[in-house]
Amino acid sequence: MRLPITTNDQSAEPLYHQIEVQLRALIVSGQLKEGAMLPSIRELAQSVKCSVITVKRVYSDLEAEGLLRTKQGTGTYVARLEEEVLSTQRYASVIAAFEGAIAAGKRVQCTDEELTLLFRETLERLSEQGGPHHEPGER
Repeated sequence: MRLPITTNDQSAEPLYHQIEVQLRALIVSGQLKEGAMLPSIRELAQSVKCSVITVKRVYSDLEAEGLLRTKQGTGTYVARLEEEVLSTQRYASVIAAFEGAIAAGKRVQCTDEELTLLFRETLERLSEQGGPHHEPGER
């Protein structure tokens, strides 16, 4: 199974975090259903061009959150999640992304008003395009 995960070498975010955020989003959005088997650690590492250790950390972190389960000898699967947990995880993913974006804006001295304007303009642009776009440098 090939997962639609991209990484950006130019990002300040660590590679494992980029992968983890996207995999979490695939699970909590329902794009990856309960019981879906994930690629092996080695397969995903080859797919996103990173080390096996990076993917092992991602799988371990998401298993600790209760989103994945690993069966020795058979693989890693999407865990069964209650609706309340899914909702909480869904919002947590969005909040984490907002916090990262706000921190990036503050690092370059954007005001709250500028950040609000940028958010609204970006939301409008993406809504018109029908979804998110990929930044230069993503693969």
